[in-house]
Amino acid sequence: MAGMKGLKKQRRIQIVILAFVALGIAAGLIGYAFKDGINYFRDPSQILAEPPAPNEVFRIGGLVAEGSIERGQSETVRFVVTDGAQSVPVVFTGILPDLFSENQGMIGTGVYVDGVFQASEILAKHDESYMPKEVLDSLKDDGLYKDPNAADETGS
Repeated sequence: MAGMKGLKKQRRIQIVILAFVALGIAAGLIGYAFKDGINYFRDPSQILAEPPAPNEVFRIGGLVAEGSIERGQSETVRFVVTDGAQSVPVVFTGILPDLFSENQGMIGTGVYVDGVFQASEILAKHDESYMPKEVLDSLKDDGLYKDPNAADETGS
C-alpha cells in the first residue's frame, strides 16, 4: 500500500506546481497588459509630438471641438478632440454617451492610425469630479478650463 500514498503525494505536488505556473502566467499577462499601456493617457499635443504605434491602445482626452461633430449615414461619427493647442480627428462607430457634445470634455479609448484616432469606446466627461486629473491639468495649463464653482460666487 505504500506505493499508493507516494502516488497521491506526487499528484498533490504536481497540482501545486501547476497552480503556481498558472498563477505566474496570469500575473505575467496582467503585467504585460499594463506595460502595454492599456490606459495610457495622452492629450492631442502629446499624440502629435510623439505619434503612438498604430497597434498601441491608449486613451485620448480633451474637449470636443466646436462644429466638428459629423454624423455619418451609419452609426459612425467623426469629430475633433482638442486640448487648445493641438487637435486630433476621431472616428467612432457606436452609440455615443448622452452627455457627449461640443465644447465638452471626453475620453476615448482606441488606436491612432494614419493621423486619425480610431476609438473603440467614448466616455463623456462633464463634471470635474468625472474628469481625469490629467485632462483637467492639461486644460488648466492651456487656460481652457473654467472652474464651474469659481464663476458663480454671487450666490444667485
